Amino acid sequence: MNKNADTGAETPFIWGALLHMGVNMWSDIPLVKHGKYQGEDMQLLCQADHLRFDEGVWRTVTGRMRDAGMNLVVIDLGEALQYESHPELAVRGSWTIERFREELARLRSLGLEPIPKLNFSTAHDTWLKEYSRQVSTSSYYKVCADLIREVCGIFDTPRFFHLGYDEETAGHQANQSYIVVRQGELWWHDFMFFVKTVEERGVRPWIWSDYYWNHPEEFLARMPKSVLQSNWYYGASFDIEPPDETGPGRNVRRFVQPYIDLDKAGFDQIPTGSNWSSDLNIGGTVDFCRENISPERLKGFLIAPWYFTLPDWQWKLLDAVDQIAVKI
Repeated sequence: MNKNADTGAETPFIWGALLHMGVNMWSDIPLVKHGKYQGEDMQLLCQADHLRFDEGVWRTVTGRMRDAGMNLVVIDLGEALQYESHPELAVRGSWTIERFREELARLRSLGLEPIPKLNFSTAHDTWLKEYSRQVSTSSYYKVCADLIREVCGIFDTPRFFHLGYDEETAGHQANQSYIVVRQGELWWHDFMFFVKTVEERGVRPWIWSDYYWNHPEEFLARMPKSVLQSNWYYGASFDIEPPDETGPGRNVRRFVQPYIDLDKAGFDQIPTGSNWSSDLNIGGTVDFCRENISPERLKGFLIAPWYFTLPDWQWKLLDAVDQIAVKI
């Protein structure tokens, strides 16, 4: 249990999962894993004019989460809703707000706290349609603020709001046909705009922490402590001893050391693991972080399978839940 900073009351340790409703976040990137997806199957990994989401799979996975003792679900929204403030962002099959509110009530009845996620990284924002090509303009700021305010209302002022903000680098967008990367003061200006907009609603901002990987000193000096951090790493090894720079473990320290660094700097964390590339990662993440992060700053764990909520991938989503269940 953790203490609530405002009330002093105990808050449950978080055991959460990131699940996707919207998926128009990798539009130009050929995400071919081990050569599995070819031809028509590649369309699953590109932008679509319809919602790629199966409610039956969603109910099965969230039911398994309840049975496992998990207590939080981060919902990647993207194009999944018919936003009243910006209906132009909807696609065929996007849910009405009324229908979605009913689903939020169902999740809460399962003991799952629903948390919204809208990814405002320029690497993952094609769900914003034409506004994704208007980044850092007055129109962009207005649309983003409208959406944050509306979503906070739909979720009845959630405890957290996940802003994404990961992988905004030229390297991560190298295969895209349209590249946008904010850097320097513009990155911080826009980031603080999002933080301020969320906090004005009485909600705590939550982000992926990978900006730290390339800007550690800048991150520690300028990142507000109010922002909840999720460093992420999906490998099997947690050996952070100085590696052979030519060997397979050369990046382990770069991605795992931040758990320790962020703790020493006083940031609250929800470390994130995945079964995307290794079945050893989730258990390793829990064990490593429990050993190396102060209990008062370790707020919980998040599992991010990164598979769409569709029948072909239901087994991967259930497998992710099962893997974290053994650590609860």
